[in-house]
Amino acid sequence: MNSASLTALRDAFQHCRDMNASLKERLDSYSLAVRQIIPPYADAVEILIRRLMDSGAGSGAPRIGDAMPPFILPDENGRPVSLEQLIERGPIAVMFHRGHWCPWCRITVNALVRVQSKIAEAKGQVIAIMPDRQPFATEFKREASSPFPVLIDMDNGYALSLNLAIWIGPDLERLLTSYGRTLPDYQGNDSWILPIPATFVVGRDGIIRARFIDPDFRRRMTVEELLDALRAAQ
Repeated sequence: MNSASLTALRDAFQHCRDMNASLKERLDSYSLAVRQIIPPYADAVEILIRRLMDSGAGSGAPRIGDAMPPFILPDENGRPVSLEQLIERGPIAVMFHRGHWCPWCRITVNALVRVQSKIAEAKGQVIAIMPDRQPFATEFKREASSPFPVLIDMDNGYALSLNLAIWIGPDLERLLTSYGRTLPDYQGNDSWILPIPATFVVGRDGIIRARFIDPDFRRRMTVEELLDALRAAQ
């Protein structure tokens, strides 16, 4: 990718992140910009998504009414955090992100930071789970000025246990590397595995009340759906 494309992509990201629009509109706008600026990457993404859809990726993940599998994961400061201790404080949205480098993830967390007061009014919580190592989890939180904990799922262990982990394939591996997004540098392994971005809203009883799973990582649970689910989970 040449410098002009990099600049155009950075400008598009900042514009979409800061838009006065719904999360869906911001994500869609960025996806369109990627299509226009780096068509080879957009084409490779479409091929990946078709492969994941055809294979039923994510279909084996926990469902509404299931108990959310427990976890104990380190946060961005290295402190262990468990699902059990979190739900004692109230309903929680457990959100899987691909990594600090993912613009769609960064747009999503920015949208949630904007409605933090509404999340608090709903007596809810949000946590992010990502496979990046601690310095990058810290950067993800810092860049968004996020109050939400960022938990580190090394080697995608928790995502694998939930049937959410996918291999991105050689085409995207080559393209991401050429764009300076080398996942082994971020994750500390050479698996090139990512979680499917997913959201599980879990009640105080540990039961999943709502969920959003889509192999198309450009789509996420809307802010309105998340807030409604947190309110309903009280």
